[in-house]
Amino acid sequence: MFKAIFWDNDGVLVDTEELYFEANRDILAGAGIELTRQDFLELSLVKGKGVWGLVEQNGIADHEIELLKEKRNLLYNKNLESGILIIDGVREVLDTFNGKYIMGIVTSAYRHDFEIIHRSTGILKYFNFVLAGGEYEKYKPHPAPYLKAIELSGCRPEECVAIEDSPRGVESAITAGIRCIAIPRGISEGLDFTGAWKVLSDISQVPSALLSD
Repeated sequence: MFKAIFWDNDGVLVDTEELYFEANRDILAGAGIELTRQDFLELSLVKGKGVWGLVEQNGIADHEIELLKEKRNLLYNKNLESGILIIDGVREVLDTFNGKYIMGIVTSAYRHDFEIIHRSTGILKYFNFVLAGGEYEKYKPHPAPYLKAIELSGCRPEECVAIEDSPRGVESAITAGIRCIAIPRGISEGLDFTGAWKVLSDISQVPSALLSD
């Protein structure tokens, strides 16, 4: 029986993946580099390497890349300030699980961005802890984020399940020894979720999926 549920943030709880893609695309365009949706999917959601390898291939110097990162972050923050939509069904599922499971958010988003995202969502009350970018040794698809989550939960790996929307997140979870439910959505639809325990089409299906274990 599961005792802990670990949730990815972007694309699972909140609708932010498209905003992040747009911020990267627009800043790179200003540097004369085309970032296609397929490039972004492969580099960010599958490999977890970000887009900067593509920038390096175009002969951009390290100090210029740092400036581009700063511009990307500022634009992304501006986009986030315009308002974040909680994904349909999230509140209802979290309310169903409230008090029944240990719940944590395991995200690659930096704490600053995470706090902007959740400034008005009102859903953080459901979670026992949050692990944000930089608060663990290595990023997804490395298992470090979920190994840290397991430690914080006080549960055994077999008592934990992760909810993800990207192949790199699924790989991170299963490499940490826990089962993972994938919910492809929007930009991540059509990607390869080999290794996921279950692949669902909607977050509202999660409660019944856990009961069918």
